[in-house]
Amino acid sequence: MHFLLTCSSLIDKLNRTVGRSVAWLTLIVVLVSAINAIVRKTFNVSSNAWLELQWYLFGAIFLLASGYTFLRNEHVRVDVISQNFSRRVQIYIEVFGVLFFLLPAFGLVFWLSIPYFYKSFVTWELSSNTGGLIRWPVKLLIPLGFGLLLLSGISHLIKCIGFLMGVAPDPIAEAEQRQRSELEIADDIAQYAQAITEQTAEQQKK
Repeated sequence: MHFLLTCSSLIDKLNRTVGRSVAWLTLIVVLVSAINAIVRKTFNVSSNAWLELQWYLFGAIFLLASGYTFLRNEHVRVDVISQNFSRRVQIYIEVFGVLFFLLPAFGLVFWLSIPYFYKSFVTWELSSNTGGLIRWPVKLLIPLGFGLLLLSGISHLIKCIGFLMGVAPDPIAEAEQRQRSELEIADDIAQYAQAITEQTAEQQKK
């Protein structure tokens, strides 16, 4: 189990590094979009390559950061039922979900996406749009993204089993604490904004 937990730690480190690096692509997307809009409005010049580059970068953000999102427990969840159970029962539900839903579904997508990418790569597929980009890099994002998500699921499964065996910490406690902290920060911001609004309204009355 110690070896598996070490593998889990390495997987988490990989997804954390990729996720934090990919986050910077958001800034690049904004810059590309802004420059493209300025050039199009100012010089009446447009290019499908710039538009497709935005789509490619968005796909990279969405797919490559999926494993990191799962690691941080920021994915969409439905905890209406499980939150009423004990922590061990919740972890058993996590194990069941990973084994019978996450791994089979995403494993199938990963497996089917490999020939999808390979065919595009060997034929050097180009965009059907005039002046568009080559297609295989964006298709490569599919197996890469789902591969990282599968690894994140395996890591989570190892941590859940480790917790049930009493050799690993609670795998969802940190995420819950982080979510509570984020909610507290959001509440503080809302209260501060309300106070500013009320103060401004009082000054206007005077």
